Amino acid sequence: MTFSQPPELSVPGPAAKQPDRRSTRLIWRRWWRQQSPDRQDRFATLGPLVSVMLFLAAIVAAFWYLRNEEFDRERESVKRDTEVVQQQIRLRLIENQEQLVRMAREVATRAIDQGQFLDQANTFVQTHPEVISLSWSQADRSIKASQLSPNLPMDTLRGLDDLPLTPGSTNNTPALQPLISKQAESAFTAAKELRQPAYSLPLTNSMDTQVIQIHVPLIDRRGFSGALIAEYSVEALLRYLVPREVASRHAMSLVEYNGHVLASTVAAGFDTASQSSVMHEVVVTPVGSGLILRGQGYRTSFGLIGNTLFWMVVALSALTVWMLLGNWRHMRRRMDIQQTLQRETNFRRAMENSMLTGMRVIDNEGRITYVNPAFCAMTGFSENELVGRLPPYPYWTLDRMEENNRLFQQELQGRSPAGGVEVRIMRKDGSHFDARMYVSPLIDAQGQQAGWMSSVTNITEAKRVRDQLSAAHERFTTVLEGLDAAVSVLSVHRGELLFANRSYRLWFGTDAKGHALLAGDGFPPLPPPDHDDAVDNLGGLTTQLLTDAGSDSREVHLEPLHKWFDVRARYIQWTDGRLAQMLIATDITARRQAEEQAAQQAEKAQVTSRLITMGEMASSVAHELNQPLTAITNYCNGMVSRVKNKNIADEDLIAALEKTARQAQRAGQIIHRIRSFVKRSEPQRQPSRARDIVEDAVDLAGIELRRRKVLIHTYVAPRLPTLLIDPILIEQVVLNLLKNAAEAIDNAGLPTSRRRIELRVVAKQPAEGESVVEFSVTDGGPGLKPEVIDRVYESFFSTKPDGMGIGLNLCRSIIESHHGRIQAENLYNGSEVVGCRFSFTLPVDVELPNFSDTQSDPPLDLIAKNP
Repeated sequence: MTFSQPPELSVPGPAAKQPDRRSTRLIWRRWWRQQSPDRQDRFATLGPLVSVMLFLAAIVAAFWYLRNEEFDRERESVKRDTEVVQQQIRLRLIENQEQLVRMAREVATRAIDQGQFLDQANTFVQTHPEVISLSWSQADRSIKASQLSPNLPMDTLRGLDDLPLTPGSTNNTPALQPLISKQAESAFTAAKELRQPAYSLPLTNSMDTQVIQIHVPLIDRRGFSGALIAEYSVEALLRYLVPREVASRHAMSLVEYNGHVLASTVAAGFDTASQSSVMHEVVVTPVGSGLILRGQGYRTSFGLIGNTLFWMVVALSALTVWMLLGNWRHMRRRMDIQQTLQRETNFRRAMENSMLTGMRVIDNEGRITYVNPAFCAMTGFSENELVGRLPPYPYWTLDRMEENNRLFQQELQGRSPAGGVEVRIMRKDGSHFDARMYVSPLIDAQGQQAGWMSSVTNITEAKRVRDQLSAAHERFTTVLEGLDAAVSVLSVHRGELLFANRSYRLWFGTDAKGHALLAGDGFPPLPPPDHDDAVDNLGGLTTQLLTDAGSDSREVHLEPLHKWFDVRARYIQWTDGRLAQMLIATDITARRQAEEQAAQQAEKAQVTSRLITMGEMASSVAHELNQPLTAITNYCNGMVSRVKNKNIADEDLIAALEKTARQAQRAGQIIHRIRSFVKRSEPQRQPSRARDIVEDAVDLAGIELRRRKVLIHTYVAPRLPTLLIDPILIEQVVLNLLKNAAEAIDNAGLPTSRRRIELRVVAKQPAEGESVVEFSVTDGGPGLKPEVIDRVYESFFSTKPDGMGIGLNLCRSIIESHHGRIQAENLYNGSEVVGCRFSFTLPVDVELPNFSDTQSDPPLDLIAKNP
């Protein structure tokens, strides 16, 4: 909330005269009267509220200050008492240490014997109740004499009756054997090495008592001869050395360096840490950092929570605030009601004046009693020209007086249609417009009908748009009915066929099942007849996402019609807002039949190409078969001659027969390979390895290469991925490229150094990101002319005199059917053509298992023998 600033109470300037108290009161009173009642109520309510809050804040600050002051006093008291107790313990330990040093000096100088030592030890432990034992230890840690304190509890002394008597014990009281522990061992060693009294860290003795030991070394003329060991009870130190007035005020504890409490002036079950907020710790000297004295202050105040006076003030302040808030809310509610009533009246008036719909009220006699500004703007007549008029009204058209009078009588009788009536209205300037008028009875506050309320809407533009839409719909329907494709629209929720053109009705009638057959699995199942509209079969996807998804195209075969359809589907919003699916199904049966015939022709062309290739290689194949057949004949004639002359051993006969068999197998392999290459089979794609394809193609091409005296170097990279291809067709492409390269080299009559062909198979990763395997055939021939490279793949185009021009065209068809690419390029040495390279790529199917990953194949590197 914001308030206006009060007026200035002084005039600027050094010589300005300050107003007196009376003028100040007048200025404030004038400013107060200028404020609105709402702001005055806010001032009157917030003043007492702010005063109460300031008073409460002052009380809280006072209590907080007193509590902090009390806390500081308690902290100083704890610190002072802790230092006093530390001084008491320090002085007592130093006094005892001096007596033990004198006694050790007498023992070391043989001034007293064992008996005298026991007498002095008895006197020492009696006068010092904090000491529970005094022992004379020799250099080997054996106890020569020991004296227990008579101040020990009876239970402790009774438990010592079973211990063996030591030589130094008196009054049949067992001497306490000092517990050999790491702490005692460290103190004994320190006293021995430093030749000074040494204190041990806190330890637990054989009586299960927390003690500290002081080791006073015995030094004679021979050196270290032992030590006097005095054990202090930690609990006795606090019990005898802490003053009672200090123990009553604060808790004193002896703790180890790790925080473990050894003894305390309070009960064992009392948690001093939780009850204390003030703590002070000092090191107990001369013991060292192994023993710490901790002083803690008792909680003497419960703070602000337990202060009755404070909470009474808080309660009274809260009650005052609550009463002030209640009064303020009541005043605000009354003002809100008044403002709401005023806003409602203004809103109704503004709504009537700003609405675009014309409003007209007539009484039961037909006299106009009210018109809004929108009605006056429609007709061009002012309110004074319309109010009080009886029929005929000035906005009635002259040519429709009888119709307007009939509608008026119908209106007075309450028989106007609920959907309104369409009328024609004349403006003041003589122009006309179409309007729709709705009539309803006007009921007053007493429930009596006071007349009739009419709302008038200008529908001239809407009527024009409606007529245009109707004409456009008629044109669009005519176009859809004339299409040869079937167009249908199906409601997704209800499974209702919303639209079907002539082609659809011709093939499927008016049933929605035809739409489901065309959609296939891409459309959700039709809902049952009692399906709830609120349930969506599309997984909760919004209509906007579905309509923006685009169209989906697929080819569908309908067995009942024996037809193929190219179906395009997408989701749209129907005219009433419902989600619908639109299908456009085009009959592609003729195209599919043409494609099948083309595939059959391509298959025949591939078989024919392989037969032509073998026909062209017939002489080479005959020469290749002649070699093993000639060898077989020679081996047989030789064996017959030697058998007739009985000049052959069994081993020689077996060797000759084995050679004959190998030559026969060689001839059989050649025939089998040629038969597998040229036999007619259905195209079948299967996982294949590039290595196997290259080996079969090189074996077949080797016959032609050897005849033409052309060398071939083959390299297949290791661990190539598996290809999903037809191996026979790819082998046909490789063989055709090898044969063309050999013919180009042989026809050019090149020297032996250039009669070479290189076949390489490697994996590549193009820029698009799809992995491929590249096959390349490089020769050292004359290359291709620039005009030939652009036409080398055309049908029936060939550079050979007797060529048919189908080889490379068929190769490109095979590679493109495998979604690959083939290209040719010349190799240059400067500006001179030194060869040609044909290469093609095949994509890798990542879903296939990689056979090469399961075995480590070396790179295939074959070089043909010198022909």
